Amino acid sequence: MKKISVEIWSDIVCPFCYIGKRRLENALAKFPHRDAIDIHWRSFELDADSNPQPGEGSLYKRLAAKYGNTEEWARQMSANMTEMAAAEGLAFDFDRAVPANTFRAHRLVHLAEQHGRQDAAKERLFKAYLEEGLDINDVPTLQALAAELQLPADAVTDVLTSDAFAQEVRHDEYQARQIGVRGVPYFVFDDKYAVSGAQPTELFEEVLAKVWEEAQPRPVELTGAAGAACDLDGNC
Repeated sequence: MKKISVEIWSDIVCPFCYIGKRRLENALAKFPHRDAIDIHWRSFELDADSNPQPGEGSLYKRLAAKYGNTEEWARQMSANMTEMAAAEGLAFDFDRAVPANTFRAHRLVHLAEQHGRQDAAKERLFKAYLEEGLDINDVPTLQALAAELQLPADAVTDVLTSDAFAQEVRHDEYQARQIGVRGVPYFVFDDKYAVSGAQPTELFEEVLAKVWEEAQPRPVELTGAAGAACDLDGNC
């Protein structure tokens, strides 16, 4: 059976990325060839230069400053996003969200890929940031999350105290620039079709069906090669 690849560029602090993940999963749950789909998560930092410090202020204050708007506007925007997430069974809590640089977390996801736990790592980190108010740039916090994922403790420590997998993160981001990714989530199906944003589940269903159909080999009937035959109606 031919495998179909789905590459997903995302950032862990992106709420639409978690929503998009869940909608794709809902589509895959209905897809009869789910076992033939290989998911690969790719790194994308929305603000690679950010370095929030504890006590610097709430997420709302940072959003208001970033977009030149009010904290009330930031709260309303977050409330709308929380409502959208709830429809997918997610419980966002922006009141508790801890602004954080995501470079360490992305490198941890690459380590998890080596141990067959990449998707589980992405899920756990999304939940930690968007629902539980954990600091996903904090080394002890990431070590605890990695232990839940049953990743080797020594390997985790090595990654979090070095620049291990930095090159892999940068390569993902280089690939994103090469194919024109300007925002996340960004899904690429079998190197043929791209879906930008947390699209409805139904759209993911359509794309999966289309990619699967096109990936199946079909015999090509040569022109003028038809010979004597019997058809389904019994005509010979």
